[in-house]
Amino acid sequence: MSNIPETGRTQRVQIRLVVIQVLVLSLLGTLAGRLWYLQIREGAAYAKEASGNHVQQVVQPAVRGSILDARGVPLADNETRLVVSASRTDLLKMKDDGDAVLTKLAGVLGMTPKEVKQKVRLCDAKTPQPCWNGSPYQPIPITDEATPRQALQIRERAEDFPGISAEPQAVRRYPAPGKANTAQVLGYLSPVTDEEIKKAQNTDSPYLRSDQVGRSGLERQYDKQLRGKAGVTRYEVDNLGRVIGKAESDPAEAGSSLVTSLDARVQRIAEYELNEAMKAARKEHDRNTGTNYKADSGAVVVMEAKTGRVVAMASNPTYDPNAWVGGISAKDYARLTGKKSNYPLFNRAIQGQSAPGSIFKVIPTAAAVNAGYSFNGPYECSSSYSIGGQVFKNFESKGYGAISLGRALEVSCDTVFYRLAHEEWKRDGGTKPKKKPNDWFYKTAHQFGLGKETGIDLPNEVTGRVPDRQWKLDYWKANKDAWCRTGKKNGSYAEKIAYENCLEGNRMRAGDSVNYSIGQGDTLVTPIQMASIYGAISNGGTVYRPTVGKAVISADGRTVTEIQPKAASRLPMTQKTRDEIDDALEGVATRGTAAWRFEGWPQDKIPMHAKTGTAEVYGKQTTSWFATYTEDYTVVMTISQGGTGSGASGPAVRKIYNALYGVSEDGDINPKKALLPAPQKSLPKVRTDGTIAAPKLPADPAAPLKKEKAGESGTTTPDGQQQPAGTAPPQTGGNQDTRRRPRRRGGTRGSGGPQACGRLTNSGRLTSNGGAKGSRRARP
Repeated sequence: MSNIPETGRTQRVQIRLVVIQVLVLSLLGTLAGRLWYLQIREGAAYAKEASGNHVQQVVQPAVRGSILDARGVPLADNETRLVVSASRTDLLKMKDDGDAVLTKLAGVLGMTPKEVKQKVRLCDAKTPQPCWNGSPYQPIPITDEATPRQALQIRERAEDFPGISAEPQAVRRYPAPGKANTAQVLGYLSPVTDEEIKKAQNTDSPYLRSDQVGRSGLERQYDKQLRGKAGVTRYEVDNLGRVIGKAESDPAEAGSSLVTSLDARVQRIAEYELNEAMKAARKEHDRNTGTNYKADSGAVVVMEAKTGRVVAMASNPTYDPNAWVGGISAKDYARLTGKKSNYPLFNRAIQGQSAPGSIFKVIPTAAAVNAGYSFNGPYECSSSYSIGGQVFKNFESKGYGAISLGRALEVSCDTVFYRLAHEEWKRDGGTKPKKKPNDWFYKTAHQFGLGKETGIDLPNEVTGRVPDRQWKLDYWKANKDAWCRTGKKNGSYAEKIAYENCLEGNRMRAGDSVNYSIGQGDTLVTPIQMASIYGAISNGGTVYRPTVGKAVISADGRTVTEIQPKAASRLPMTQKTRDEIDDALEGVATRGTAAWRFEGWPQDKIPMHAKTGTAEVYGKQTTSWFATYTEDYTVVMTISQGGTGSGASGPAVRKIYNALYGVSEDGDINPKKALLPAPQKSLPKVRTDGTIAAPKLPADPAAPLKKEKAGESGTTTPDGQQQPAGTAPPQTGGNQDTRRRPRRRGGTRGSGGPQACGRLTNSGRLTSNGGAKGSRRARP
C-alpha cells in the first residue's frame, strides 16, 4: 500500500494536466497563426498561384491584317493552308508518349520520324531548334503544306491518329501581284522571342507565345496594327495536366489592314527597270579598270513630289519574302544573309549610302547664294583649277568661260564649285579657322536634311554623313591611335597617309571643301534623302517626311485612320533661288547633261527636271546617280559600280516616267497606257463586310517593256553606253556626263565623275584619304 498521501498524488495529476493544456493551447495558437499567415496575409498570392497551376491557356492566333497598295491590291495577305497539328497533352496520355502515332504520321506526310518528333518537343535552354516555344496545351503545328489527300487520310483514320488534327488555317502570303516583289519594303515575320514577350508584358499590346511578329519593313513598322488580338480559351486541368473543364474564353480579333501609297504596277516597273539597267551596265566596259562594270547593287525611289508619299521603292539584289513563311530553312537563311548574295535583305533605298556626285550640287548652289554670292555670277568655268600646285580639271578639260550658277548646274561645271568652296574655306580661316566659322556649305547641307534620318515609316533607316568640322574631329579621335601606330613618314603610300592623318587628320583642309562641293570626299547620302530634297525643289520648298503607309482600316471596315503627309522642314532658300534652281534643272533635261536621255520628251506638256551624277567610291568603280522630278513625281535611281549617271541610270528612269504618263519614245502621250498620270488621292473602297475592293492587275505590267526591248535597236555612245534609236547626246560640247576618259593622276572629273584619288600635302606629295569610308578625294 502506497505511503504517498492522497493529496500529493492529486496535485501531481493537476500539474500534468496544466502542462498538457498549455502545450495544446500553444500548438493551436501556432496553427491558427500559420493559417492566418497563409489564408489572410498571403492568401491572394497563393490563390493566384494555385489558380495558375490549374488553369491553362490555348491560343487561337488572330488573322493578320493585309498590306495593300494604294488601289487595294494585296501586297501581303493570308491564304488558307491545310495545317497538321499535334496535341501534346493527348500524346503524353499514351504509354509510349505518342511515339508510334508520330512515326505513323511521318509516313503519311513524307517526313522522317525524327523531323516530326522535333516539331513537338518543347523549347528550353538545352533544346535546339526546331522545337515548340508556345504553350504545351495548344495544338503544335507539324506542317502547313499538307495536301488534301494527306489531310483526308488523317481525318478518315482518326482512330489511328489520336491527338492529330488536320484543319485549314490562315497563313501569311506575299503574292507579288503583277510580279511586284516589294520584298524589302514589306519585310517578313518570325516567331516572337522570350525577351520580346517579357519586354511587352506591361504594354497595351503584349505578345503571346504563338505570335508571329514583323522583323523588317512594314511588317515591323505597323506590327501592332496588323497583328490584331489573339483569342484565348482557358481550361481547368489537374496536376497531371488532364483537362477537367472549360473556364472562359476571349474571341480573337483580326488585325487591321494597312493601305500604302505604293502602286503595284509602278513598283513592278521600277523593279524591272532597275534590274535591266544593272544587267545592261554589266555589259559595258569600264576604261578606268579595264573590266566591265560590276553593277552589284542599286535602288530606285518613286515619290509624290507634293506629299512625300512613296509610290515605288525597289532595292536590288532582292529576295522572295515567302521564304520566311512557316519558318526559314538554314540553307535559305545562309543564302539571304551571306556575302556571296550581297545581302538582299538590305533595303538600299533607305540603308544604302554613298557619295552622291553631282546630284549634290543643288546644295552648294543654295549655300553659295546664302553666303552672299549672286546666282547670276558671273563665275569662271575654266578647264581646271589649281590649289597649292594641285590641278583639279573639269570634265575633259572643257571650259565655258564666265557663267551663272544655273548654267554651272546645266553643264555640271566642277571648277565653279571648286572656286566657291575654296573661297569660303579661306574666309573661314583655312587650316586655322575662326572661332565661329560660317561653314555655309556644311550648314546648308544640314538644313537640307542631310546627316540625319528622313523619318520614313520604315525601320533601320541610316543617316548618311555630312563631313563637317565636328565629324572630322570625331573621326580623327576614333582613328588616331591606329593611324599613329601604322603610319610612317617615309613608308609605303598607305603608311604615309596614316602618318599624315595621325598628325593633322582633324583639320578641315582646302581639298576637303573642294571635293565636298561636288558631292565627293566623305559625303554620304541615301536615295530616300535625295528623293526628299528633289521633291522639295519640285513642290516649292517643303521637305516632307516620306511615308509608305497611307491608312489603317479595321477588320470590319468601320474605322479608317488616315496617315496624313507631314512637313519636316523648309528648304534653306528663298522662293527666287528655288525658281532659279528649278529653271536650271529643267535646262539639264533639255540642253544639259541629261538632254540626250530625254530626247523627244513632251516638255511643253510635262516639264522634266533632272540632275546627273557619277561618284567615285574608294576602292570601287563609279556609282551612277540620276535625280529627276516633274510637277507630280520625283524619281531617283542609283547603281553601285554602274558607271555614269545618264549612261547607266538614265534610260531606266526615262522608262519609269514613260510608264507613269503613257509617253512613247517619240514623245506621244497615250492616256490609256498611262499607269498613274496623277498621284492616287482616294483610298480603296471598303465593302459592307469589311473587305476591300481591289482592281484586276495585269499578269506583268512590264510585259510591254520586254517586247519593246526585244525589238529596239540603237547606237553606242562615245562612253560605250547603249543609246536608243533616234536619240543622240546634245552637242553642247561640254560636261555631258556621257563619256569617259582615261584617269588622269592628280585631276578630277566633272559632272560627278571620278575625282582625284589623293590630296596634296604641304610638301607637295599626293596622298589618299587614309582609307576613310566614302569616296576618293583630293586634299591640298
